Amino acid sequence: MANKRLIKVPVMADLAAEGKKPEYLFWVGSPGSYDDRAKKITRAFVKILEHCKVNYAVLGVEETDSGDQARRAGNEFLFQMQAMQNIETLNAYKIKKIVTCDPHEYNTLKNEYPDLGGKYEVFHHTEFINRLIKEGKLKIDDKEFSGKRITYHDPCYLGRGNEVFDYPRFVLQQLNADLVEMEQNRGRSLCCGAVGAQMFKEAEKGDKEVYELRTEQALDVQPDYIATACPFCMTMMQDGLKMKEKQDKIKVLDIAELIAMSKNL
Repeated sequence: MANKRLIKVPVMADLAAEGKKPEYLFWVGSPGSYDDRAKKITRAFVKILEHCKVNYAVLGVEETDSGDQARRAGNEFLFQMQAMQNIETLNAYKIKKIVTCDPHEYNTLKNEYPDLGGKYEVFHHTEFINRLIKEGKLKIDDKEFSGKRITYHDPCYLGRGNEVFDYPRFVLQQLNADLVEMEQNRGRSLCCGAVGAQMFKEAEKGDKEVYELRTEQALDVQPDYIATACPFCMTMMQDGLKMKEKQDKIKVLDIAELIAMSKNL
C-alpha cells in the first residue's frame, strides 16, 4: 500500500522569514495547482523531492499563472502583466534555480522571461529526476513495472520546442519495462492537440481530433501504460482513451507518478 503520510511542503515566504533560502524553487503552475488530475503529478513529484531530501520550496499563494497560455492565444498584454508580477516575486527572493513539471511553464520561464528581466536556471522535472538518478540520490525499484509495456508521448514544448528527448526515456528505462515507441516520436512526435491554447477553443474543421489520432498511434503499440511529461498531454491522452473506450485497460501516468509508484512513495 502506498505511503499516505502527510507532507508539509516548504513555502518560500516562511523560509525567508527564518533567514533561509532553498536551492530550488518548485514552480507548480496552474494545472498542477488547480486541475484535479494534474495535482496528482504535483504530489508525486513532491514525494520524490522529499525522498531525495532536495532543498526546495514553493511560492504558494504568491505564485500566479505564468501567462504562457495568454501569449499563445494572442493576449500579449496579459502575458507581460503576469510575467512581470512573477519576475518581481522571483527576483525579490533571489531565485536562481527553478524546477517545474509543466513543459509550457518550463519553456516560458526558461526562454521568454529573460527578455523581461527574469533570468533563471530552469529544469523540467524529467531532467531533474534524471539528475537525481545519476547522482545516486534516487534508486529505482524495477519490479513494479517489470514485463509491462510503456510508450512515451513527447510533449511539444519539451521535445521539439526544447529538444529534451533523452532525459524522459532514460528515466523510463530504469523501470525495467518494455519501452515501445509510437510511429511518430522524438522530433517527429505528433502533438496531443492541446498546444498553443488549442485546448481552450472549439475544434476546427477536420475528419478527426488530433488527440484521437495520437491515441490511435499509442494503441497501435499495445501499451499497458502511456507515459507523459505534461499535464495538458495527460488530459488529452486520457480523453483519447475514453473515446476509444480503453480507459479501463490502459493507464496514462506522468513520469513522476511512475517513479513514485516504483518507490512506493
